[in-house]
Formats: sequence, structure tokens, C-alpha cells
Amino acid sequence: MSSQQKQSASRAAGAPTAPEPTGPRPARLSAAAALTAVEGLALAALGGYMLIMGLAGSPDSPQQAEMGGLTVLALAVLPLVAARGLWLRRRWSRGPSLITQIVALPVAWTLVNGGGALIAAGIGLAVAALVVLVLLVNPTATEALGIGPRETP
Repeated sequence: MSSQQKQSASRAAGAPTAPEPTGPRPARLSAAAALTAVEGLALAALGGYMLIMGLAGSPDSPQQAEMGGLTVLALAVLPLVAARGLWLRRRWSRGPSLITQIVALPVAWTLVNGGGALIAAGIGLAVAALVVLVLLVNPTATEALGIGPRETP
């Protein structure tokens, strides 16, 4: 059994976990949580709109519109759960939020290349994603989430 497997086994056996962070929530972490929640709410609104238009509108393919709406609604869950975790200062929430922001960047690029009103939406999405990325890698936020430098054995 490797040392890493032994460490995992000892954690699972009831070894003490990292203590919950105490003190006030840093403004940077609050801002990251709020922006991540706004992104999740925007996705949920888009998914709801697509679903309603698939049911009540006259799309070329109602099944495709409905499935697209359900898919976008399902995708909205990740940033919303991550935002709640960031707000509650849960260590695990940083990863899903970072993934959401990284995935948002190519979407923003596609929107900017779409032209028209999509350019503004793409720029807004890109700015929000970059701001959240910067906020989440900031040492203040990582310390508030209980994430510190790895200790060498």
C-alpha cells in the first residue's frame, strides 16, 4: 500500500479534517460567490426560456429545443451550487467555480464572434469570468476557504 493510499485510508477512518475557517468572509470571496451566482441565474433563465419556447413557441425541432433547455438548466446547477459553497466558505466550492469560469471563456469568445448584441453579452461574460478567476486565486480567498500551501513530509 502506498503512502498516499495510507493517508486516504486514515482520512476515511475518521482522522480529523481541516478546521472550518473562522472570522469574517473576505469581500473578494463574497464578490466571487455573487458573480458565480449571477452566472448560474443567467444560465437558469436561458434554460427556462429555451424550454418555454420549445413548448409554447414554434421551433423547427421542438424536441431539440426542449432538450437544449433542459440541458442548460442542468448546467446552471454547477455555478449555483458552487456559489452557495463559496458563500458558506466551503473548501470544495473553489474547483467547480473555477471550472465554470474556464468553460465560460470560450463561450464568451463565441458570443463576441457572433456579432450584434451578442458582442456585449460576450464581453460581459468574459469580464465576469476573468474577475472571478482572479478573485478565486487570490491568497485572501484561498485562506478564507482553508486552502493553503501543501506541507511537504
